[in-house]
Amino acid sequence: MTAQRAPEALVVGLLTDDGLPGQLARRIADGLPGRLARDLGEEKTWRVEHETQSLPLNDEGEIPMLALAEERRAEHGWDLLVLITDLPRRSGTAPIASDYNVDHGVAMVSLPALGALRLRGRASRLVIHLVRHLVAHRSAKEADPPQGLLDRLRELVAPTRHIHGRGSADEHLALVGVRGRVRLLAGMIRDNRPWRLVPNLAGATAAAAATAAYGIITTSFWKLAEALPTLRLAGITLLAIALMAGWLMVHNHLWDSPSGHLDRRKAVLYNASTALTLSIGVACMYAILFVLALLASIVLIEGTYFGQTLGHPAGPASYLKLVWLATSVGIVAGAMGSNLEDEERVRRATYSRREQERQQRNREHADEADDAD
Repeated sequence: MTAQRAPEALVVGLLTDDGLPGQLARRIADGLPGRLARDLGEEKTWRVEHETQSLPLNDEGEIPMLALAEERRAEHGWDLLVLITDLPRRSGTAPIASDYNVDHGVAMVSLPALGALRLRGRASRLVIHLVRHLVAHRSAKEADPPQGLLDRLRELVAPTRHIHGRGSADEHLALVGVRGRVRLLAGMIRDNRPWRLVPNLAGATAAAAATAAYGIITTSFWKLAEALPTLRLAGITLLAIALMAGWLMVHNHLWDSPSGHLDRRKAVLYNASTALTLSIGVACMYAILFVLALLASIVLIEGTYFGQTLGHPAGPASYLKLVWLATSVGIVAGAMGSNLEDEERVRRATYSRREQERQQRNREHADEADDAD
């Protein structure tokens, strides 16, 4: 009687950056062994271990994937290593979601390329996809294990394509087309966490609130708001948000200046990310200010007197239009108040840690180039 062969036991290490990558890895780690066994076959047993640190960067600003694989796999006894970072990554001009090196048993996931929504599901599927490739090499297979119909459909409609690897990677999963770039941009904005901008712009918020309060108690504002059509009020709102976001970007030197053709493409992406991050942050400030101004107007403005000033009974629409205009004008004043903010504080509020590292590296390289001249 032939003895049944024991399942091969494999240990997958998840080594992640601090912050969102670490939080996400903790959420998916417990479910990965079961999914790996189900998707890759029952002939193996799986254990997933997780460690968080600030992944180092080399002189080129890249994470040394192979060096980390050699060091950490030997240290922890991991069979395979998957790195998860919030650093946006590219291969040439193509933004990439992941890459892997089968000889070193290592793969890397770049979270910004997964977009802003459904991160947990996308990250889990991508980790399994990468482990599948690494295991296929270990098992001396020429092709991946069969995928289900749903997996194949996802690959067909996803804005990604496999491209030949460069440098330390055998193959990259690149984002392609407009959908791919929009997904990357959304992921970069999410990583910047634009909602953090509001508590870090105390001067701008104070100026905006003071101006909005003045507008609420000024009768000429009441008449002007009542006379303006809804479309014009909406246009004023968009203009106010754009003005403040643009002023923050210019005044705090947040604009990326390219130095070459490839750098120009990167600069467009980073500048778009910065502009949208600031716009969303200012929009959050606008929403908070609008609610506070509405409450203040209800408390301070007596309805009968309001109606007498307008020349007709004042209903909810009159209050809303007044607050709408006052908030928009307040946001414009907030742009001027932002002059009081410390530039480094605004940078920390606008950018993720990795983006701050990238900008610091760029400034150091620019200083070195100036010294060389």
